[in-house]
Amino acid sequence: MRARGLLLGSGRPSRAELVGAYRVLAEASPKAYGPRLVDALLELRYDSRDPDVDLALAAEAARVARGADAGDPNRGRRLHKALNAYQASLFALGRRTEGRAICRELAEAGWSKPLANALAEEGRFTEAAEVDAEAARDGTPKHSFWEAVRRAANLEGAGLYDAASAVFGEHLGESRRKAAEQPVTLAIFTWGLVHFSRLRETAGDGAGAAAARREALGVLAELAATGERRNPSCILAWWRILFVLSGRAAEPAASPGSPMPPYGTEFGWSREARDGFLGMLPDLEEEAERLREAGRLPELADVRRRIGIRAAVREGTHPHRFEERFTPYFDEGVALARRLPGSPARLARALTDRSMFLVAARSYTPAHADFAEAVALDAPAAGGPW
Repeated sequence: MRARGLLLGSGRPSRAELVGAYRVLAEASPKAYGPRLVDALLELRYDSRDPDVDLALAAEAARVARGADAGDPNRGRRLHKALNAYQASLFALGRRTEGRAICRELAEAGWSKPLANALAEEGRFTEAAEVDAEAARDGTPKHSFWEAVRRAANLEGAGLYDAASAVFGEHLGESRRKAAEQPVTLAIFTWGLVHFSRLRETAGDGAGAAAARREALGVLAELAATGERRNPSCILAWWRILFVLSGRAAEPAASPGSPMPPYGTEFGWSREARDGFLGMLPDLEEEAERLREAGRLPELADVRRRIGIRAAVREGTHPHRFEERFTPYFDEGVALARRLPGSPARLARALTDRSMFLVAARSYTPAHADFAEAVALDAPAAGGPW
């Protein structure tokens, strides 16, 4: 009676009071109040700053959601939300074995991305690629940019370079077909071509990589001459995901005991992996200073790039003063590379990095100039992949 009175009263109960009321009522009428309890538990979790409390609320929400009536049309949505919150809370506390178990439960229910991400964080790329392949067979959209990047990243991590290129190349082919029929965002297409060139370079296909770069240069020429064919909304997330992914080879190898971010996705990073990745910044800054003082410019250029990638992870999708905030990272990269006359590949990489950033900042003319110089360096013959 008190629980019903709380819900029917004229006052506005707090989230904690709602959870208490729904707990009581769900015991008597689980079909009517169980779904409301799940929602209330997940909302209360947003008020918490205690990881242990987050976990307890998510675990309870998952338990209630599992027991929901099979005829409830919203059962699947609630179960997804509850299990997703549960696995995230477990990973935040470093309880990876339990977190993976919940991810497997999600995958069995048709939501495979959390499991693929969890495996990728631990460097288990072959398993992650297998999860992706199973999802694709079950009907996951094949030509989505986000799906293509994520699947290709896991295949590349597993050393399956040609398969990674095939997955992303299929997406690019679909983008070309769309471009012939309707306006597309040329910036995203450019980033995709440059990413594809890196995949082909890694696979040892210098000719294919060069062809992709030439195509990207042509698209950049159009952008510099006439701008976008359509007025896109904020597309910084597309730039960030590929820039961050391009730096994976320079980072420590992931393992179950030392997880790293699942670079091929914008979403689903565990708090443990994200905090660990960004937590390297102080040590990287100190290392950069030591290298600068010692005059070890090649290593300094590489460390400063790793620092810039972390800046992109932290705030790379914030449009406010975007160009002003990030220009110093890319200008420094090019300046350092120009001081290394025996490293044309490093200069090509730095120019490409700055060009793609300038595309994100919608400064197309200097972006075209940088990339034209990078292509002219003929990086494959100059000593390695970009």
